[in-house]
Formats: sequence, C-alpha cells, structure tokens
Amino acid sequence: MVTNMTLNFKLASVATVLAATTAIPAAAEMKYENNSGGYVLLYGQLNPALISVDDGQDTDTRVLDNDLSNSRVGLRLLQPFGQNEFTFRFETGLGLPSSSEWNQLGTDFSGWTREDLRHVDFALKGDWGKFSAGQGSMASDGSSEVDLSYVGTALYSFTNDENSGFFYRGTDGTLSDITVGDSSNNFDGSRRGRVRYDTPEVNGFSAAIAYGQNILSSSDDDDYYDVALNYGNTFAGGVEFAAGIAYAVRDMDDGSGKREDTIGSASVLLPSGFSFTAAAGTRDNAGGDADPSFWYTKIAYEGDWISLGKTGVGIDYYDGSDFDSDGSSTESWGIAVVQRIDSINTDAYLKYRNHDFNDGTSFDKNEAWVLGARWQF
Repeated sequence: MVTNMTLNFKLASVATVLAATTAIPAAAEMKYENNSGGYVLLYGQLNPALISVDDGQDTDTRVLDNDLSNSRVGLRLLQPFGQNEFTFRFETGLGLPSSSEWNQLGTDFSGWTREDLRHVDFALKGDWGKFSAGQGSMASDGSSEVDLSYVGTALYSFTNDENSGFFYRGTDGTLSDITVGDSSNNFDGSRRGRVRYDTPEVNGFSAAIAYGQNILSSSDDDDYYDVALNYGNTFAGGVEFAAGIAYAVRDMDDGSGKREDTIGSASVLLPSGFSFTAAAGTRDNAGGDADPSFWYTKIAYEGDWISLGKTGVGIDYYDGSDFDSDGSSTESWGIAVVQRIDSINTDAYLKYRNHDFNDGTSFDKNEAWVLGARWQF
C-alpha cells in the first residue's frame, strides 16, 4: 500500500531529479585554444535518476546516480606534433551514491575511490594509426554496445544498470543469493591500464589490439588482451550502419586458466527515423564454471516531434543462457522514451525494465522504473 508519506517522498524525488538539470542553464563549451592549433577542453555530466525497483513483494525507491552513464568530469588536451597529434585525456566519476550500490538489504555507497578513475590516457595519432598508453578503453570496449538509436541513451544491450545489486525473491517470499547482475551481462570490454594500437580507417573499417592489467585494483593481477574489428558508414540515401566484433581474453594470474569472450553488435539507422540494433556474445570460463551466452535485439524510432528537441522511443529484448549456473535462463525486456532538451543540453528519459530468471527455482520477476535526466557540459 502506498502511504501519503511514500507518495510525498516520490513526488519530492521527481522534483529533485528535474531540478538537478532543468535549473541549470546551458553551458558554453569550456574550450581553451592556443596559437599552435592545440586546445584544452573541460567537460562533464550529471545523471541523477529516480529509480523504483519491485522484487515481487517489496518496492524500493531512491534518487541515485545512474550507473548507466555515471556523473563525471574530464579534461581533453590536443596538441599538433609535427604531422601527428598528441592527446591526453583525464576523466573520473564523481563517486556519487550509485544505482549499482543498493538492494533490498540497504546501501553500500563507497564514495569516490581510485576505481572511479576512467581515463588517464596518452595517445599519438598520425596517418599510420593511433598508439595509446595509460588507463583507458581496451580494444573490445564498446564492441557489444554499437547502437545508433537515440533511445540508446537509456535502453541498450547492458540491461541491469539500475538494479544489478538486487536479489531475486523466491515466490515463497525468501531472498535468494542471486542478483540481477549475476543473471545477465553483455561481456563488453573494459577499461584497463593498457597499451593499445588502432589502425587507420580504410573504407569504413578499422581494427584495434590491446594488452593491459587492472591497475586500479590491488586484488587483480590478471592479464587482459583483446582484438577488435569495427565498421561504420553512411550509404546513399542516408542509411547509417555501424558494427563491431571482438575477442577478449582474461588470463588468470593464479594459473586456473583463461576466460575468453567473443562479442559483436550492429545497428542501422534509416532516414525514416527507424533503427534496428542487435548484439550477441559468448563467454568460455576457466575452471569448469558455467559458460554463459546472450543475444539482444531492439527496435526504435526517433523524430523531431516537439520544439524542445529530438524524441526517441524504443523496445528491446534480452535472452541469456547459463548465467550463474548451467541450464539457467534469463529474459529481460524494456521500453523507454528519451526527450532531448536542446536549450539546456539535457536528455530526459523514462524507462521500464522487466527481468525474469529461471534456474529451476521459482522466482518472482524483478521490475524497475527509471526517471532520469543527463545534463552534459
């Protein structure tokens, strides 16, 4: 039963989410140029969201930083260097209370830690390609998340940003030890302390290779290496197409073997505003653990329906097998609308997500509603 106090809290939370962005005027680009063609750019974003999760018996509601695209600040530097370009990028999350750090048992907000460092990355780019070193994206980062739809701001192949820590509840009312995050993944590549090489783009094709380690964690001494192939093009008539495929390995330091991921995704955006996106992946775990796999698909539409800016709507479906245990099955579907507000450089979104997990035990479905707004500067 929803009490007046609960209703008032939810209304106040909605106001908080909206005030966090709409009260902020659109910021001019904070770009500082020098006389030799170089520049320094400061940037960032805030992404608060009102999130309500129903585990089949209880409902929890909070305003949190949406881990789908967390609040962050960053700096980019570019300086011509002969015929090449030298770049530096620093970016960190703000360490705000995150949607990945709560569940039915309460919260475990960590605040800012060194694992919030996203990029401390040096690169040199020329006609020969691009060489990068430092904390940043591995080659496979983004390979299962190629998505040309505007609604991808809120609805994409990773389906558990808002409630990954929540436990599935049995139909008898007891909480299991299996979380929504345990039951699904898109195996997308990570950020690591790495060296990486990207080839030049040729007819829309490019490739990348990387080797790295998790330098932000004192408990992870594994080796990571991967390779990726990417393609993007706009064809006659304005049809846009993009795709990526990657193979990634985590070589365990304890000698237990290797974890191997094969992932890929593709997306097409038509001039009519319709888009179609698909992704799939498999994971071969070391040590005889279950080897999960997934596939994902989405249909979306976008258009300039109102004067505020572009509107996108979409519906997606995720199917996973052998997560957490052999023989298990995961289904998830979601629907979302994203509204661009050009005057304040903000994307406002409303999303519903339904998760259903089956490993032979009878669990209730886990449902999440998300109302948020991402303001970028």
